[in-house]
Amino acid sequence: MKTIAVIDDDIYIGDMLETLLKKAGYGVLRAYSGTEALLLFSTKRPDMALLDLMLPGLSGEDVLPKIKDIPTIVLSAKADIPGKVKLLMEGADDYITKPFDNSELLARIAVCFRKRSGAQSFLEYGDLRLLPNERKALVNGEEVHLTRTEFAILKQLILNAPNVVTKTQLLDAISEDTPDCMESSLKVHVSHLRKKLKRPAGADYIEAVWGIGFKL
Repeated sequence: MKTIAVIDDDIYIGDMLETLLKKAGYGVLRAYSGTEALLLFSTKRPDMALLDLMLPGLSGEDVLPKIKDIPTIVLSAKADIPGKVKLLMEGADDYITKPFDNSELLARIAVCFRKRSGAQSFLEYGDLRLLPNERKALVNGEEVHLTRTEFAILKQLILNAPNVVTKTQLLDAISEDTPDCMESSLKVHVSHLRKKLKRPAGADYIEAVWGIGFKL
């Protein structure tokens, strides 16, 4: 299940969006200010964000540059064309003016996911390269055979590199692909992954951050 973060201080609109998205089969996270959104994203990584601009604390314009790795659709009552163009150039995937039609919003969400999926033909970090569509992992050009769980873990570490990925964040992110991975077995999977990545290059790519999680 893909998860969408609704960042809007209007409780009525937020509740409406949550109901709409859940009926469409999405998981939903909520944040009511820009500061709360960044705090939320420090522990969880949604698949998309619906971002209002007029937020208390940090505005949507301030939040957007900090979440460039997350597909983001701006939902705002601001309708000026220069403002829309500026936000699209600065990283927003789409811009929808309030009030909006629910069916159009769902369609734009689906299109955004499709575009992002098609554009992401590979992920790269240093000598590591992942081909998500083929589920292949390469180290210095040499293929490394990973289990489904190991591949999912490495994908999240690359997506968040060089930041630390907490154990909770990691388990939440890979739950759709690997529902059998639990906190008790996560350390074992990471240990096996570390050994497999180390063989081709002799380098240790994964660092355990004691009591928190892991990072590349």
